[in-house]
Amino acid sequence: MALRFRLAQQGLLVATLGMALAACQSGNTPEEAAQQVSANKLVYPETRKDSLVETIHCVAVADPYRHLEENTPETESWVKEQQAFGQAYLAKIPNKQAVVDRITELWNYEKISAPFENGDNQFYYRNDGLQAQSVLYVKGKDGVEKPVLDPNSFSADGTVALSGVSVSNDGKILAYGVSKSGSDWQQWQFIDIATGKKLKDELNWIKFSSAVWDKENQGVFYARYDAPAGGDLLADVNFNQKVYYHKLGTDQRQDLLIYERPQNKDWGFGIDVSEQGEYLLLSISQGTDKRNRFFYKSLFEPKAQVVELILNLEAEYEFLGNDGAVFYFKTDLDAPNGKVIAIDTRNSDKSQWQTIIPESKDPINKVAIINDHLVVSYLHDVLGQLSIFSMGGQKRQDVTLPGKGNVAGPFGKASKDYFYYVFNSYIQPETTYKFDFKTAESTVVAKPQVSFNPDDYVSEQVFYTSKDGTRVPMMVSYKKGLVKNGQNPTLLYAYGGFAISMTPRFSPANIAWLDMGGIYAVPSLRGGADYGESWHQAGMFDKKQNVFDDYFAAAEYLINEKYTNSTKLGAYGRSNGGLLMGAAVTQRPELFAAVLPAVGVLDMLRFHKFTIGWAWTSEYGSADNAEQFPALLAYSPYHNVKAQAYPATMVMTADHDDRVVPLHSFKFAAMMQEKQQGDKPVIMRIESNAGHGAGKPTAMKIDEFADIYSFLWQSFGLTLPQTLAK
Repeated sequence: MALRFRLAQQGLLVATLGMALAACQSGNTPEEAAQQVSANKLVYPETRKDSLVETIHCVAVADPYRHLEENTPETESWVKEQQAFGQAYLAKIPNKQAVVDRITELWNYEKISAPFENGDNQFYYRNDGLQAQSVLYVKGKDGVEKPVLDPNSFSADGTVALSGVSVSNDGKILAYGVSKSGSDWQQWQFIDIATGKKLKDELNWIKFSSAVWDKENQGVFYARYDAPAGGDLLADVNFNQKVYYHKLGTDQRQDLLIYERPQNKDWGFGIDVSEQGEYLLLSISQGTDKRNRFFYKSLFEPKAQVVELILNLEAEYEFLGNDGAVFYFKTDLDAPNGKVIAIDTRNSDKSQWQTIIPESKDPINKVAIINDHLVVSYLHDVLGQLSIFSMGGQKRQDVTLPGKGNVAGPFGKASKDYFYYVFNSYIQPETTYKFDFKTAESTVVAKPQVSFNPDDYVSEQVFYTSKDGTRVPMMVSYKKGLVKNGQNPTLLYAYGGFAISMTPRFSPANIAWLDMGGIYAVPSLRGGADYGESWHQAGMFDKKQNVFDDYFAAAEYLINEKYTNSTKLGAYGRSNGGLLMGAAVTQRPELFAAVLPAVGVLDMLRFHKFTIGWAWTSEYGSADNAEQFPALLAYSPYHNVKAQAYPATMVMTADHDDRVVPLHSFKFAAMMQEKQQGDKPVIMRIESNAGHGAGKPTAMKIDEFADIYSFLWQSFGLTLPQTLAK
């Protein structure tokens, strides 16, 4: 009864939200409106407010801006006005060009990825510095390199991006996916690598799937959805993914349906083929749950059926490779930090499973089978470590790394006697190394030449205590000579969800922020996998508030330790991190001078009704569930905006985001503008011809960072210099 009474009170509070925001003076353009001041507050573009209230599990919940979910002329007009209004505000901030210039200078260095090899060819991505998209190169056994695919030729503005590649085992045919304006929808096409000739084959309606070649290089396996029945490519819900086989030279309509589960519409299929080509491997997920089922099918037996090797959704099983009928997996079954097991498919009863590498105090990040060894990447307090074991689980050696940072990889094949890995940190750009089993040593393959000296910067790891006593790590980066006087501009970036670890990662834009005198801080909140699956689960479902409390404790630590103060502290996060920002601005507005929710999940009661949002119920829960509803309503940013003074807020989204659809940002911004009682701005930054973030061209990225830094600087009451010192 007490719980129901509190819910009723909360529903009543939400249902009786304040009066509609003041309308703009008629006849004014958005640019003119952005310059108006009324009672020390900006006059925002007008937003229609409805009296919609629905009852959810006996709780009345108001949704006055639901009409912004609909793609109507009214919504389109509103979006244009908000976009122009935000652009006008950002344009008034002086000296933004100095930020653009410094980021551009830092970004302008050659970037070369770790290579991968098929047949006699080696492939890698290269960007000469400021190219909108990186170019895929091939180098043959003669050592001659040439570009095989240049995504910059896809469109004039760089908004058509390469979303994935798959090279045939003989290295002769390239399959590649294309995404337009950042959409998750992909079209896959094919190229003859030797001649550069594009083949006629095209595969459509693909999301969240690659194309995986068969052993004979005659075709690919892939997963696709049916075309959206509602006709709205950006918002219609996606269910019933199916696995197909496409033979080169045929029309997609002739593709062979390999596997489907119409009775399980929320099953998604990760596809692979074993290195020797004898098995089709299906990793079956439900939503974004880390746990998965695992099925396989013999490709050497024409009439073979799909074998349901692991049917229970009880743990994560990542296929590593096989020795004939013996399959190796990385799993967190009874091991939250991960372990390596072997399953003999001829006797696959769980009692016969063999542990090869047991769980340790450090979580496993990645495992690869290379040269008859298990190469294991660990996280030790979020920092990378690399170790090599025999196939029987005996430790052979630790790989010496160049410092404390992040290890991407290992990248290699079971048949090779070497592998690649990439090391970087917040102040050290990505450097690719090759480890040779013959010498047991690493050599540098590609090291970038950048326009700054990493020795002039500091990236330190600190630990702080969260609200419930949990010890949380945080990386804090700044330029040497910084004084901890409590006055330093600070950007606190975080994510906290979906088992994504916030390991150190280099960005040239971050160096520009440090050059401005700023501090860049990244805590490893619960909800990630920084300390294994138990760390992830501590930030899921009704424990999501732990994530927010970890973030608030990080802000308080930075203030208490005299790095900064609340008038110089900015909050920024993207996607699930955008949800975190929504919670930050609604729960602890006094902690921050500026908050930037980017492409955020901000309506926690309706997110599952659009595109792939239903998949996140395995992380958040669902408002359709009466037991999960109270926790969601308690922190849903859109439903917890109340009339009070808020810090400066820039709600960021993109018009082609079909993962976290823009309606989240639209509704939240409208509510924030209505309820803002202080004199700080609430603006929107709406990117055109962009999506959730993937494939965004370089110039667009640079401009976005410049707007973020300019907005923060303005919100801190500081004036950007005309030039930024190197």
